Amino acid sequence: MLSFSPLFVTALLSAIASNAAPLIQERGVGANLLGTFKLMEQYASAAYCSNNYDSPGDQIQCASGNCPLVQNADSTTVIEYSRVETPTDVTGFVAVDHTNELIIVSFRGSQSIDAWRTNLDFDTTPTDICPGCTAHHGFWNSWTDARDRVLPAVKQTYAAFPTYKISVTGHSLGAAIATLAAAGLRNVGYTVALYNFGSPRIGGSNINAYISNQPGGNYRVTHWNDPVPRLPLLTMGYVHISPEYYINKPNRQDVQTGDIRTYKGAMNLKGNMAWVVVDIEAHRWYFGSVYTCDAKKSKREGVDMRGLSDSVDIVANF
Repeated sequence: MLSFSPLFVTALLSAIASNAAPLIQERGVGANLLGTFKLMEQYASAAYCSNNYDSPGDQIQCASGNCPLVQNADSTTVIEYSRVETPTDVTGFVAVDHTNELIIVSFRGSQSIDAWRTNLDFDTTPTDICPGCTAHHGFWNSWTDARDRVLPAVKQTYAAFPTYKISVTGHSLGAAIATLAAAGLRNVGYTVALYNFGSPRIGGSNINAYISNQPGGNYRVTHWNDPVPRLPLLTMGYVHISPEYYINKPNRQDVQTGDIRTYKGAMNLKGNMAWVVVDIEAHRWYFGSVYTCDAKKSKREGVDMRGLSDSVDIVANF
């Protein structure tokens, strides 16, 4: 459990109050959307399993049993990649799901030293998403490292299955990369739905407003008192895409339609931002366990998410 100092909280709340956009709160989501959230969270979770990013062309499997909806579908990877030769170590897959008639692009969260360095690269850099749009330097580099493989794979798969819908997903660092990937795919003409879970902020108001207004659907899901969606800080000029779908349910409890609240606006004091005390365990649980596949590997590399003691450590473990 982690607490922020009163001085930090006061400064953060002041920044939000001075910049907050008007809010619209809704109660609950439909059963179909909840089902889609659970499916897409499992695709995001599957990206943590090494068998899903080292051998393209096989059925997606999660040995830990945390992606049953994906395993029960006819879901096959088109490409799998782990860019260990690049500084960002961006990892994931493009898959086709014949059961749900979907083309899926999924990105993994942090599991390597290079990925942690990506998270800590707080400077912003120009992007080609939109005029005058800058993004977190590390997140942008991760997407540019991946897109030369992702874009041709999506093009090839969509040509073969033109009636299938395209969805992009990811958790944590993977959620940030997914946001930029969805925007890039939309810009080249695809209709893309974005589902991200526990995403950090990716940039300033220009790029977030642009992505929020793109067609296709943006579903930025947060959970309880997860600290990662609160980073990088508002005081650093970072904001979120809108809307936020907030899971108002503690860890390891089944989520029903009435447990998800919707908040519009790049900055607000509701949902995930309403918490003063945060808990990294809330980042590990989105409808189910997210990190399960490679938990032992993470501990061998010196990463124990339960041992975090300050916001710097949280940033280093997106």
